[in-house]
Formats: sequence, C-alpha cells, structure tokens
Amino acid sequence: MNELKQRILAENKADLGEIENQLSENLKPYLDLVSEVAHHILFAGGKRLRPLLLVLAAKLCGFQDKYATTVASAMEYLHAATLLHDDIIDDAILRRGQKVAHSLYGNAVTVLVGDFLLARALSICADSGKIKVIHIISNLTENMSTGEVHQLMRKGDVTLTEDEYLEVIRRKTAVLFQAACTVSAVIAEAPPEKEQALSDYGYNLGIAFQMIDDLFDYIMDTADLGKEVGADLREGKLTIPVIHALKQADSADRDQMVKIIQNEDFSVDEFKTLVALMEKNDGIDYTIKQATTYIEKAKEALSVFEESKIRGSLFDIADYALARRF
Repeated sequence: MNELKQRILAENKADLGEIENQLSENLKPYLDLVSEVAHHILFAGGKRLRPLLLVLAAKLCGFQDKYATTVASAMEYLHAATLLHDDIIDDAILRRGQKVAHSLYGNAVTVLVGDFLLARALSICADSGKIKVIHIISNLTENMSTGEVHQLMRKGDVTLTEDEYLEVIRRKTAVLFQAACTVSAVIAEAPPEKEQALSDYGYNLGIAFQMIDDLFDYIMDTADLGKEVGADLREGKLTIPVIHALKQADSADRDQMVKIIQNEDFSVDEFKTLVALMEKNDGIDYTIKQATTYIEKAKEALSVFEESKIRGSLFDIADYALARRF
C-alpha cells in the first residue's frame, strides 16, 4: 500500500503542488480570521484526492490547461466546509489528528468560515462561465445537506437498512467525487459518453471510499485514524459493517450489539466486544467485499478511454481507496 501511495504522489507531484498553491492563493484576499480557520482545516494533512481527481480526469479528456487546478481547489473547499460543519454537529474532538476548529475558534466562527468556503467554491465554479458546472455544484451542495439531515434523523436507529445507508453516503460523499470527475469532463468539453464514464467512475469510487472510511472506525487506532476510535458509533452513526452484522446476527448476538450501540458511554471493552461480534457476523468482510465491487465498477467505467498513464493513475487511486489500510 505504501508503494502505491508513493507512486501516486510521485507521478502527480507537480499537479498536487499547484493544487496547494491554488488553495492558499484563493484565500489571500480575505479576512485574516477566515484564512486562519480555513488554513486550520485545509492544511492539516488532507489527501487532496478530490481536486486531484478533477485534474487527472480533465487531462484524460485532453484538457491540459492549468485552469483545472483552480476549479479543483473548489472541490477541496467544498470538502473542508462539510468537515467544519460535521465536526460541530457531531461534537467531535479530533480531525486529522488535531483539535477540531470549533474547539479553538468557537461554533459561530467555524460555521461562518464553512459557509465562506462553500460560497468561495461556488464563485470559483461560476468563473468557469459554464452553466452546467454551476448546476452540478448547486446540486452537489443540496445533496450533501440533505444527506447530513437524513443521517441526523436516523441517529442511533438500529433499524437503518443498507439501502438507506447507501443513500446517505451517496449524498454525503459519493456526489462530491462524482462532481469532481463530471466537472472535469464539462470544462474539457468531452463527449457525453466520456462525461458519463467519469461520472460513473467518481460515484463508484466515492461509495467505496466511504465504506472503507466507515470500516476504519472499528479496525484502526486513534493515531492512524486521526480521530477517536468509535467516534461514529458514539455519535449514533450506523454504518455498513454494523448494519450487515445486525442483519446476520442471531437474537442473542443482536441483542448484545444493540445494547452496546444504544449506550453512548460504552466502555473500551464493550467496544471490543462489538467489533468481535461484527467480525463473527461477517460485518467487516462483507464491507470489504462490497467496497471491492464498487472499485471494480469504477475502473470498468474508464474502459471507454484508451490505456494511458493518466488512466493508470486513476486506476491507482481506485486501488488506493480500497487498500490504504489492508
């Protein structure tokens, strides 16, 4: 996995460097406090996966202009905005291994900076002069907000189904990956079949990425995860490894799991018991299998493009999304 990550970083070093420049430059004209809070979330070790996807997908469509990195920065601003807002909603403590923004700057400032980043992203996309790009980003922000509300409404609900979970992560995560890839095709003026292919790639990659992220809450430690282990469960978020295990479990195992899930103050030992029951009832293996299926779909979507170094990089990113911990 480290070799794969290093290859992605090495092959895309120039683009990643330009993305960093754009993220910083686009904040300079604004209030110092806005820049300070935005820098806190933007430059704390994010993967830059979403903006890199946009740049690579644009290149895959023959668009070589550096303007792609400007639009790509909007994807990272959108992502950062959702993280700022999510951490307040979830009463989180850590993000990317450091204190969350609202614990340092307060809720009001953090919400407003999140709003600013959303607005800045829309402004950057509007400068593209392409109405379709604006429609994509508008639909994206609507979907992300709806997904957040849906998840909040079903907080701690052990009857949440896998289909409902998929709808939440489609709106909260997959749509941003999908938008990054689709916008690239639009600014490149790619034909419809290639735009659809990139849209499908982004969607399936996003679903798999979130599934693996949700699994991390149960199989990684705090140092690697960058937030408290068990945070999703403590926040009442039921994700695919838990949902599937609950479905497969017998009544005794299910009752024990439900008891732990519904106790917000579960102990370390209780959490370990829950993970063991998830393993016993196929929750972990099932999650990996489902994520693998979505990664295969993502890579298959790119078959409309000829084999190239850029397509290879997009394949590598898909493989990395799945293998970054295993």
